[in-house]
Amino acid sequence: MAGATAATPMDIDAAAPPPPPAGAAPKGKAPLCAPGRAAPWVEKYRPQSLADVAAHRDIVDTIDRLTNENRLPHLLLYGPPGTGKTSTILAVARKLYGSQYSNMILELNASDERGIDVVRQQIQDFAGARSLSFGARPSVKLVLLDEADAMTKDAQFALRRVIEKYTRSTRFALICNHVNKIIPALQSRCTRFRFAPLDGSHVRERLQHIIKSEGLSVDEGGLTALVRLSNGDMRKALNILQSTHMASQQITEEAVYLCTGNPMPKDIEEIAFWLLNEPFSTSFQCNLCYLYQYDPSNNSLSNVCFLICLDISDMKMRKGLALVDIIREVTMFVFKIQMPSGVRVKLINDLADIEYRLSFACNDKLQLGALISTFTNARTAMVAAAS
Repeated sequence: MAGATAATPMDIDAAAPPPPPAGAAPKGKAPLCAPGRAAPWVEKYRPQSLADVAAHRDIVDTIDRLTNENRLPHLLLYGPPGTGKTSTILAVARKLYGSQYSNMILELNASDERGIDVVRQQIQDFAGARSLSFGARPSVKLVLLDEADAMTKDAQFALRRVIEKYTRSTRFALICNHVNKIIPALQSRCTRFRFAPLDGSHVRERLQHIIKSEGLSVDEGGLTALVRLSNGDMRKALNILQSTHMASQQITEEAVYLCTGNPMPKDIEEIAFWLLNEPFSTSFQCNLCYLYQYDPSNNSLSNVCFLICLDISDMKMRKGLALVDIIREVTMFVFKIQMPSGVRVKLINDLADIEYRLSFACNDKLQLGALISTFTNARTAMVAAAS
C-alpha cells in the first residue's frame, strides 16, 4: 500500500518552459481575473506563497519542510471553509513548479466533476502521462481535488487504486470540509492536516493589512465587528469588508451589522433584558386573532388570546431582523450570564428546539411566543432555586 510514509522522493527541476498563454482559463478556486481593483478581494489578496498564509504555521512549516526535502506525501487537508486549505496547496504548487505551474498540476472541483468517469479519464490520463519536464529527470505532478467530500463513493474507490498505481509520478492533494465523508481507504493513503477556524488575532492582522493596502477608513468598532462576524472564516471576513466598503465609505460597527443583517450586540442585550426582567403580562399585547383550544370540561372550544411580544416584534420590523438570528445571538448571551446549571441546560435545550422548528418554516409569531415562555419558565426556576 502506498502511504504517506512510503512516499517516493520528489525530483523538482530548476529548468522551466515559457509561461502559459494569458488566455488559459484556470479551474476551481484559482483567480478568475487579474489582480486589480475590479477583482474580488478574496482572490486579489489570496496568499501567493507559504509565508503569506495567515495562520496554521505548524502545518505550513511541516509542508514547507517536506517540500524542501522533496518528500511531499499525498495530502488530505480538511476543516471549515475559509481557513486556508486551498491557498496553502496552491502556494505549495507555485513553489514546486514556478512557471511550469499550469502544466504540472490538474485542479478539479469535485462538486462539479465528482463521478467515476472523471477518475477513470481525466485523473488517470493526467497521472499516466509523462511529465512535461525539460530537465534530466522527470518531475512529480500534482493532482488537486477540491471539495473531495462531494465525490461519490464509487469515484473514491476508483481513486484509491489510481493513487496506489501512480505514486511514483504523481502526488494527490484532497481538500474537503467533512473528513468523515472520505472513505477510510483514501484517508490511510494520505497525510492528514486539520485546518481549524482562524484565531481572531490572525483575522485582525490580515484585515489590517488589506485595509492599509486599500486605503479604507475603518474604526476599531468596525474592525471588531468584522472579526466577530467572520467566526474564523477569512473568506467571509473579506467579503463582508468589501460589501460594507461598497455600501459605506466609513466602515463602522453599525455599517457592518447593517450590511450583513445581523443584530447588533446592544440590541441583543436589550432583548435579553426584556426576556429576563419584564413581567410576562406586560411583555405581551393581545392581538385581534384567536387560537381555538379544546376545553374537555364542557366539550367545547374556548377562545384563548394569541399573545405576541410587542417590543421584540417592533424591533424586528424596524431593524429587519430575523428571529433565528435573534435566537442564535441570545443563546450565546445565555452562556455569559450567571444562572444555575440545571436552568441553563433546560434553557439551551428549549432554544435549540425553537431554532429547529424555525428551520422548517414555522410561524415566527408562535415561535416568538415560545421564546418568551421559555425564558419565563427559566426565571421561575431561578427564583425557586434562589429561595
